[in-house]
Amino acid sequence: MDLADREQRRSRAEGMLEGLAARGVEVVATTFVDNSGIARVKSVPLRRLPQLASWGAGFSTSFDRFRFDDWIAGSGQRTEPVGDLRIVPDLDRVVPLAAQPGWAWAPGERYLQSGEPHPQCSRLLLARLTEALAAQAITARCAVEIEWVVSDGAGEEFRPGFVGSGYGMSRLIAGSDYCRDVVTSLEHEGIEVEQFHPEYAPGQLEVAVSSESPVAAADTSVLVRSTIRAVGARHGLRTSFSPKVDVSGVGNGGHAHLSLWRDGLNLMSGGDRRCGLTAEGESFAAGVLQRLPALLAVGCPSPASYLRLVPSHWAGDYACWGLENREAALRMVTGSEGSAPWAANLEVKCVDLLANPYLLFAGLMAAGLAGLEDHSELPDPVDVDPAALGEETLAERGIERLPTGLGTALEAFRADEVLTRAFGPDLVASIVAVRQSEIELFAESSDEEIADALRWVH
Repeated sequence: MDLADREQRRSRAEGMLEGLAARGVEVVATTFVDNSGIARVKSVPLRRLPQLASWGAGFSTSFDRFRFDDWIAGSGQRTEPVGDLRIVPDLDRVVPLAAQPGWAWAPGERYLQSGEPHPQCSRLLLARLTEALAAQAITARCAVEIEWVVSDGAGEEFRPGFVGSGYGMSRLIAGSDYCRDVVTSLEHEGIEVEQFHPEYAPGQLEVAVSSESPVAAADTSVLVRSTIRAVGARHGLRTSFSPKVDVSGVGNGGHAHLSLWRDGLNLMSGGDRRCGLTAEGESFAAGVLQRLPALLAVGCPSPASYLRLVPSHWAGDYACWGLENREAALRMVTGSEGSAPWAANLEVKCVDLLANPYLLFAGLMAAGLAGLEDHSELPDPVDVDPAALGEETLAERGIERLPTGLGTALEAFRADEVLTRAFGPDLVASIVAVRQSEIELFAESSDEEIADALRWVH
């Protein structure tokens, strides 16, 4: 970023001030998501937006090693207090916040003080990998399903905010005003809500949004969760996106959806491979499937994540794929007959919302690109709950359980040359340090203690 770039950003931001003020904006927040999945923020009065856009706001380099509880997983060299970065908002995504009157938000990117991109900025990483896919004349469309629970009151214990059956109209009626406010707030922020419904677990809800580019989808995931939390606060409700709010419950997922497109045609449909996949669609999916154990280090980044990944809970804990199989880690979705050309997509079911969505999609892009390069092929699909196949059949078919703990996933990540090369040594070192620190923190903890520690953080 040179002086000409900075001046262009400043000029553009100045041109936005009047319109934002007319919409009641007084303060602008910009965020990045750290390696523990926490959105970290800096904000400025509206009049300072041009300065923020051109020169950014300071952020310590140590945030790359922040744990969920704000502990810094240092390198041992005691350099954490030294150095600075600048977070710069993406002016294309400045959004007045419907549930936070007077505020606007924009996703941020981090740069060195020299103006060069910060090598550990996950948003910039995802943009680079998306460009690598575009070099093959392929674009990706992505989205994240958001599941969460609402709790009645401010206590540490979880008490379902709304009663009623899973998927039931009774729960929607009980939370009618809140649910309406969630949907309308998202719509006012320019987010296209496709579905909203009560989910399976007590007090659990889910929203699905339209697919976008990988970077935009990750941005939307951050914005949707922030908006849900803000609406909940205005209704006196507490929000949790944790994969295990209650150890006895099914937990919250954060399923990632993706499809590949070229010249307006969906590569997940209309092909001569199984389930209608094209050769490129299959190779991309096969690359993801092959690297799922390593991808869990970014997609299931906490010990709490593995409390959710249990058999026969629709969490996708076996490394397999299947047509509309909600127990497979990769679910091939084709939609109703006749809709596949626009609806077909791959759902990654095994990931959750503790993940940094930019890292998650970056990992999926890197794995899929490797599959394209190797012309990888998928194994036979699974058309039953894989847990019902039995150990002998699973072994014969080469179907394995995904890692049952963060340590195993982290080992797979460190050994995966595709992912570590794509992420770069500095980012890999920070991810490993944060994950190892959490492993050590919870080494002697019970499942209940782990769930309690993560319940209200994300």
